[in-house]
Amino acid sequence: MTTSRLPLQGIRVVEFVHVIMGPSCGLVLADLGAEVIKVEPLEGDHTRKLTASGAGFFPTYNRNKKSLALDLKSKEGQEIVLKLIKSADVLTENFRPGSMDKLGFGFAALSKLQPELIYCSLKGFLAGPYENRAGLDETAQMMGGLAYMTGPVGRPLRAGASVNDVMGGMFAAIAILAAVIERATTGRGQYVKSALFENCAFLMGQHMTEGFMTGKPVPPMPERIRAWAVYDTFRTSDGEMVFVGVVTDTQWKIFCDAFGLGDLLTDPALKTNPQRVEARPRVIPIVTALFAKMTKPELLAKCETLGLPFAPITKPEDLFDDPHLRASGGLADITLMNGVKTRVPIMPIEMDGRRFATRLDLPKAGEHTREILADLGYASEEVERLIVGGVAAAT
Repeated sequence: MTTSRLPLQGIRVVEFVHVIMGPSCGLVLADLGAEVIKVEPLEGDHTRKLTASGAGFFPTYNRNKKSLALDLKSKEGQEIVLKLIKSADVLTENFRPGSMDKLGFGFAALSKLQPELIYCSLKGFLAGPYENRAGLDETAQMMGGLAYMTGPVGRPLRAGASVNDVMGGMFAAIAILAAVIERATTGRGQYVKSALFENCAFLMGQHMTEGFMTGKPVPPMPERIRAWAVYDTFRTSDGEMVFVGVVTDTQWKIFCDAFGLGDLLTDPALKTNPQRVEARPRVIPIVTALFAKMTKPELLAKCETLGLPFAPITKPEDLFDDPHLRASGGLADITLMNGVKTRVPIMPIEMDGRRFATRLDLPKAGEHTREILADLGYASEEVERLIVGGVAAAT
């Protein structure tokens, strides 16, 4: 049974964030129904103006939010923030360590003003020798082992997406939700943190444990021995590439039967998966030659019929027309700052058959300033005075 009420409806979040890590945390909370108020400088979050590889940051992580544009260095702008905090459940920030304290918006000050406030900092590092360093997704990938595992030996390579930023935002959201539940018992808010480096170390856990258990240095992904004999990308007769995996004994039998490889199936030297892995130099050329005679559509259709793991090699732009994403409602409609409409992927979760898409389109800088100030008790004349005086901005 579904309900129109959203899971986090009634929770007010005030965010002082930019780029990806902080906004992705707010996006999770906003998509789930929280009222997320994005506090921006008068000219708007600088992420709005990024180009090249940063052009997708703001549109992807800022739907379902309201924008309040303020001069945070002005006395009246700070007074507005303090009034807003009194009405808030959660505050998130991802600026350099100490920045919020200088503005008077650190946890120690705000928790006295609003004892129930859950204050979340999203940083490069948690407490320790590195905690005051500036952190980026890229630095976390380099020092956290991910770049080493992604590229071949001697060529560390960052992953093809901002995995630490996004996962850091997700872990922050998890901590916030845990704090909300705990507050129901204690009646108090608390300070929670999420960090890029520790997130990357968490991702490396399986490789750390592998090295410990095998007693051998862990090779990067391009040069490691696969866990299964057939678990690779193969080129088809039409010049395309397809990933195919055969990961169980049952799948090995299905694979061999369907592709006429009975001699491999009955070979006692290939009976177990460890044996097949050892025999990869023998098996892979046979499979490569077999798949090279098939077109991409033929191979995809065959694997789907057999129930084998497979995947075409897809580019990001291909996902706009992915039949599964389109049919399952996996893309949310948004309107870009230039008025052009497009779609972005939504959270990969489902609750009671419900997905969470766009309720509020991407906000213009200061789009909700008048609404929020009125909600805080400012009369319309006072609101206009603040806007004319440069304390606030509205569109």
